[in-house]
Amino acid sequence: MATRHDTAAPPVKEGGAAPGRPPADGASAKVDKRRARLSRRWQRDMRWSPYAFVSPFFLLFLAFGLFPLVYTGWASLHSVELTAPTDMSWVGLRNYTRIFDDDFFWNAAQNTLTIGIISTVPQLMMAMGLAHILNYKLRGSTFYRVAMLAPYATSIAAASLVFVLLFGRDYGMINWALNMVGIDNIDWQNDKWPSQIAVSTIVIWRWTGYNALIYLAAMQAIPQDLYESAALDGASRWRQFLHVTLPSLRPTILFTVVVSTIGASQVFGEPLLFDANKGASGGSQHQFQTLGLYLYEQGWVNQHLGRASAIAWTMFLILIVIGIVNYVISRRLRASS
Repeated sequence: MATRHDTAAPPVKEGGAAPGRPPADGASAKVDKRRARLSRRWQRDMRWSPYAFVSPFFLLFLAFGLFPLVYTGWASLHSVELTAPTDMSWVGLRNYTRIFDDDFFWNAAQNTLTIGIISTVPQLMMAMGLAHILNYKLRGSTFYRVAMLAPYATSIAAASLVFVLLFGRDYGMINWALNMVGIDNIDWQNDKWPSQIAVSTIVIWRWTGYNALIYLAAMQAIPQDLYESAALDGASRWRQFLHVTLPSLRPTILFTVVVSTIGASQVFGEPLLFDANKGASGGSQHQFQTLGLYLYEQGWVNQHLGRASAIAWTMFLILIVIGIVNYVISRRLRASS
């Protein structure tokens, strides 16, 4: 026998509103005001929250980037010593004219240029070759890519000390290998060109793998259709590299050249630790003293902070010139392409 399970609607309380009935005018006005207030809060949040998220970077940049830069520029116009950094006397551009009249400054600038050329050109060429090899399907390619970053992750101090042992005049492995082919011992630390080649070797060893991975990432972004079309036209792998890979890597090559040039102008740790006297003179005759070592010598050895600040700003202006040249060349490359 079927039973009915009818349920009666719950009784409406006295003074209550029936379901579905719109609220009173006062309650509706309160709801509208609350929604308008939330909407304005949401709009302010969407407008200002991105600035709040990036504000820590700008605060740190102002504290540790912009302020030291401005203060260094102000100190370069004063005579100030390390022993009394708060005692400043205005000298104008005397610090700049003094370093430009200093033969050691031009010697350091020339050494920086030659070490930069010797280290940058072979470094980028080797990086391009290694990236081209790693671009093929090889067994253990992940291991080789990680190994490429090992020199970059190694401490500069540890690497420089190892290279000091390798380039030793009487006991180094490099001279031992040269003696095997009939070449006499080379004084890598005291002769000008051998010392610069040795310092450049440390830079090459440390940064080649880093640039190789940059080139490798750019190579893997090249469409395979270009290589397939070149192969159908009968182009060998060498011609594919010349006519497909290199033109496609033109922006990346320009980027690595600029970054390597900036890094070469700031070389400091390698020549500092390669010096047998462990000083900032860059050898007994300043034969491999760079601008970074010259700045350190003037500021923290000779204790002339004003002169060191002028050197720092001179290096900064050199970097600006490099950036302008990069901008002009990149615009011409984009126009030609």
